[in-house]
Amino acid sequence: MDDARLTKAAQAGDRGALEQLLRRHQDQIHAVCRRLAGNDADGQDATQEALIAIVRGLPRFHGKAKFSTWAYRVATNAALDELRRRGRRPVPTEVEADDRLTAAPEAADDPAAAALRLDLDDALAQLPEDFRAPVVLRDVAGCDYAEIGRILQIPPGTVRSRIARGRARLAQSMSVDGGNHHDTRQRRNDEASEP
Repeated sequence: MDDARLTKAAQAGDRGALEQLLRRHQDQIHAVCRRLAGNDADGQDATQEALIAIVRGLPRFHGKAKFSTWAYRVATNAALDELRRRGRRPVPTEVEADDRLTAAPEAADDPAAAALRLDLDDALAQLPEDFRAPVVLRDVAGCDYAEIGRILQIPPGTVRSRIARGRARLAQSMSVDGGNHHDTRQRRNDEASEP
């Protein structure tokens, strides 16, 4: 069943259709929340809030946009609300970075890939919200420009501009640091293990 049929069935009270719809999109919703929030704990909280908001809001969903577009908008708002509620910018901690390595078997096999992923998380966390959300929706969720515009309620040209500027800042941040995030992290770990 496609999303439109599942949505209609769920709105009519079919619990199985609702569960299937949520299962189908849960991983992408979590990926969006995780990248926007900047760490696993806040990402999980935002994911739970997003799923609850989707269930509660489903009766009011009119199908003017695709279900996934609406769900990503709910997820984006939940992640940004989580950050505002906590009054902080997303900054991964050392424990969370170690958790991410464990959660990604492919990264655990390749230390360079794991370091790059952690550096990318750190760089994403430094992006202003206006750039981070479009970049995550495009590069993590795979949304097109028009869809991102509907999710964030901005024109597609603005989406394109913010993605370009966000990616440029990411590239600059990662090239300026030249891997220094990982070197600094390793130095702190080494210092902590010294007697």
